[in-house]
Amino acid sequence: MTTTRDVTIVGGGIIGLATAYALSVTKAGGPGNTRITLLEKESRWGRHQSGRNSGVIHSGLYYAPGSSKARFARAGAEEMYEFCRNHGVPARRTGKVVVATEERELPALDELARRGWANGVRVEELDATGLREHEPAVRGIRALHVPDAGITDYGAVCAKLAELSQAAGVELRTGTELVGSRVSGGELVLSTTSGRIRTRRAINCAGLHSDRVARLAGGNPPVRILPFRGEYYENLAPNAPEVRTLVYPVPDPAFPFLGVHLTRMLDGSLHIGPNAVPALAREGYRHRDCSLAQLREFAGYSGARALARRYWRVGAAELTRSLSTSLFARAARKLVPGTRAADLRPAPAGVRAQALGPDGTLVDDFLVTSDAHWIHVLNAPSPAATASLVIGREIAARLAHHTEAG
Repeated sequence: MTTTRDVTIVGGGIIGLATAYALSVTKAGGPGNTRITLLEKESRWGRHQSGRNSGVIHSGLYYAPGSSKARFARAGAEEMYEFCRNHGVPARRTGKVVVATEERELPALDELARRGWANGVRVEELDATGLREHEPAVRGIRALHVPDAGITDYGAVCAKLAELSQAAGVELRTGTELVGSRVSGGELVLSTTSGRIRTRRAINCAGLHSDRVARLAGGNPPVRILPFRGEYYENLAPNAPEVRTLVYPVPDPAFPFLGVHLTRMLDGSLHIGPNAVPALAREGYRHRDCSLAQLREFAGYSGARALARRYWRVGAAELTRSLSTSLFARAARKLVPGTRAADLRPAPAGVRAQALGPDGTLVDDFLVTSDAHWIHVLNAPSPAATASLVIGREIAARLAHHTEAG
């Protein structure tokens, strides 16, 4: 049986869902465009990156002025707070401190402040005394306080977006995987595990599998996805150090990860992490999760080999910490001295889809490509969840532009 649609979205994470929601509201893609289908291979929405993260609503502090990340984060954070407030999704504007614990980190902290101000973020500089007033358990020589950072439940956001999209007429299909794509009569014919779909346009929001979907669609994507596992711990001590907000270290500017940080979750629990270690499978949430076929694919890619040569020391340190609760606690103890390894228990891990260029460059900004039939979201790094509503509208606008141009 073949279904005919106007737009088909592949991937039911927060970006795919936000795109479906935006399309259902704007009807982008041409006159009378009401036939929208969203495909998700899992049995529920947001099963991977969107539902396995720390839930942080980012403010736009970290990102280079003028970048898509900076533009999306600033507008996206306020829109996410408003969406959660209007639809009963839990969210809290907790604030965040980014803490320098050593003199050598001060230039990078100053650069963060400059970026924040350039991006229109409210930033307050704190000395050691001011930091203790905000976070008595945290130690550092200087810090930045960012009052508009916060936390939400992105799994709940996904569920609400699915509900709203379905109410607006979007066809939602879980348990449906894309297995083939071809062009016939000026349209796409998508083969899925639940039948064929004829569609005028398709949007690839497949996250960890976005490069595979792009190749399945007949494209030659300029990047490959390298999965990085982010491991978290929960501090279960009844007398755990009181952390009021989000507490971050100064990140390494050469590496697109924010470092081990402390997050007071919506339920009051205190989570520590993540680290960043290459996963042995695209959905490798545990050490034992390994795909030999995917490992061969990664090993055969020039970018993966170049990355390994460039960052092997960093990778070895991250892997060692991944295998040692004591080392994980030591990283947290730089910020919160009262952290004890004996109080930490593993929490669910996440896997980040990191786009990697053939020269070993870790793509730092959003990357979206398109052709006559497809739009491919090939890199949607943090703050993608924060900015998902804005990103969804951007993709809908791009689809409308392509339709008019075609």
